[in-house]
Amino acid sequence: MLGILNINKPPEWTSRDVVNRVSRLVGRKVKCGHAGTLDPLATGVLLVCLGKATKLVPFIHEHSKCYEGTFLIGKKSATDDIEGEIESIPVPEDLDEKLIQSLLPQFTGEIEQVPPAYSAIKINGERAYKVARRGEDVEMPTRRVRVDRLELKQFDRTAMLLSMTCGTGTYVRSIGRDIARKAGTEAVMSALVRTSIGPFAVEDSVSLNDLTKESISEHLHSPLEAVHHLPIYRATESEAISLRFGQRIAFDSDQLKGDTGAKVIAVTDDNDQLIAITETEASRLAPQIVFPSPE
Repeated sequence: MLGILNINKPPEWTSRDVVNRVSRLVGRKVKCGHAGTLDPLATGVLLVCLGKATKLVPFIHEHSKCYEGTFLIGKKSATDDIEGEIESIPVPEDLDEKLIQSLLPQFTGEIEQVPPAYSAIKINGERAYKVARRGEDVEMPTRRVRVDRLELKQFDRTAMLLSMTCGTGTYVRSIGRDIARKAGTEAVMSALVRTSIGPFAVEDSVSLNDLTKESISEHLHSPLEAVHHLPIYRATESEAISLRFGQRIAFDSDQLKGDTGAKVIAVTDDNDQLIAITETEASRLAPQIVFPSPE
């Protein structure tokens, strides 16, 4: 079995819970892995890769992600969301929609961000949330992230809804928290929906309740969808055979669709089936990941 499931993760499920559910459906012989963790609080797009498609997770991480996060204003917790013990914080009298709107440009583009202490980031080889749960102080290192789009969709002084497009590694919880702090108060995330990862949208996702052993293959997306941002080279039948045997092939850059100077290139056959992910070596393509022929 080979492909990618676009699953609408339900609330209170961990990403690992979802992978385990899929694994039970397809059997232990099929490797499964998700591309991008969602907290139990969150819902929306969770991509689960099956078989050799698990090798494409790093390429999926290259895609932008879209989120909608709801934040309670004047609230604070150690987890930066409603999963932690919530403390009420005063809200300045002058805090209004106009003020929040004026702060958004400071959180757009390449920004420095401090991730939540309750996160899966490793500190000295251990997950930060495990250290925090023991009651130990966790000093989270600042990281540079990318926010391409940030919009205030709703605001009423008690809550705000933020919509954003960002790069991998961005913590939405931290965005809402830091905006509130700039406004002189605090905020915790009460809901989060991941609306898309690259071409995979929540509108096209499948519910876990609709996945069965019999139907799962109907919901599989082609691995090619995960690497549509890479240049594409369409191989001949003989070239495809060579690549699947791990052999380099000569290629003409004029036959490439996309950036002709790219180092990494996806190779397909005449039926748009992904054959391999390759790297250019002079005028040759060297296979790095090879995918089996369709059954």
